[in-house]
Amino acid sequence: MPLSLHSFPRAIIHIDGDAFFASCETAVNPSLKGKPVITGKERGITSSMSYEAKACGVKRGMMLSEIRRVCPDAIILPSDYETYSLFSRRMYSIVRRYTSEVDEYSIDECFADLTGLRRPLKMSYEAMAEAIKHDLDTELGMTFSIGLGPNKVLSKIGSKWKKPSGLTIIPAYSAHEFLAKLPVGKVWGIGPQTSAYLNKLGIVTALDYASKPEEWVKEHMSKPYWEIWRELRGEYVYKLNLEEKHDYQSISKTKTFTPPSSDRDFVYSQLSKNVENACIKARRHSLVARSVYFFLKTQDFHYSGYEISFSNPLSVPQEIMSFIQDNFSRVYKPGILYRSTGIVLMDLTDQNVIQNDLFGSVIQVTKLREVLQAVDALDAKFGKHTVFLGSSFKALHTVQHLEDRGEAARRAVTILKGENKRQRLGIPMLGEVK
Repeated sequence: MPLSLHSFPRAIIHIDGDAFFASCETAVNPSLKGKPVITGKERGITSSMSYEAKACGVKRGMMLSEIRRVCPDAIILPSDYETYSLFSRRMYSIVRRYTSEVDEYSIDECFADLTGLRRPLKMSYEAMAEAIKHDLDTELGMTFSIGLGPNKVLSKIGSKWKKPSGLTIIPAYSAHEFLAKLPVGKVWGIGPQTSAYLNKLGIVTALDYASKPEEWVKEHMSKPYWEIWRELRGEYVYKLNLEEKHDYQSISKTKTFTPPSSDRDFVYSQLSKNVENACIKARRHSLVARSVYFFLKTQDFHYSGYEISFSNPLSVPQEIMSFIQDNFSRVYKPGILYRSTGIVLMDLTDQNVIQNDLFGSVIQVTKLREVLQAVDALDAKFGKHTVFLGSSFKALHTVQHLEDRGEAARRAVTILKGENKRQRLGIPMLGEVK
């Protein structure tokens, strides 16, 4: 398999937080170190688990009752995504000490391009990867697994090679040694269906696939898999995405609550809160929706929903709620227990390309948008939902989950001066806050 003669024609690292959510909890509360820690209590299922919990047989998506059966000593905590996001931002900032080219792939992983930095940093690429890992591990109080390779696919293979706390170097000239040991279904971007298809064609390992002629790949596979094939061979195909994402096709917000409720006003209020959250995100990216789909999910997991199209694109929550209010009775049925509500803003477009209409409704919505800019400024300063719709009041002033699943996250009960439950100051979170 011909690959580049250079070790790293490009030097791409992939950084992956080990059991990230559970590790964040341990970093904040070191007394949890070495124990089976699980997050997701508010959802009733496993969201993340420490390696000690995995060793007990706990898996993602497992119900709480099942967790207690396989791991009686499990410490089950409510998820605290604001804290996890804070750790995530610190992860990115540490990596940016070494390179400005960072692709924030997800809350617990990123890619970074180190190409050309050996002379400025007076370090080899291998030494840079080691230094980044050292800084992340020591400063954040958790471990990270890192892969260094000539492109995204090979670096991601590297980060998964040794977990937890692994550092795997895959130079272009020796990539075949790793691919020979890797099942093709473990390659980033190749899912179970494609893996099964390739197995039927006699392709078992990643090397089997990378060794196929280009004509064969183009004949049997679609373009994305041809691009993966090229990266497995050491080419640099997938560029790093250094820009914040703005080109959403849709924005969805869903929220589950317990116990389930048949209270019409409460269910409607939950839906209203979802609309506000979706519109906040739409405004952040200067997007408006041409249609909306809202739905309710019953206690026995049946869905009912309704789609509404707008004559003019919208991102103003009170306007969208007026349409939903007119059609809510089509979906809500009295006496039925509902456990979650959801909203999807669809057919999104740039708000700056909207044309005025004959009756001036666009101008009216534009004025409302200016008001919402002031609301967004208040939220940025004092925390999300500082100002909100009256229809969202019940949802915002009622605990989302009652009984065992309603336990508050650690951050929410250790508030510092100047903070509130929706806003964390940008200071280190190490140890117990007295």
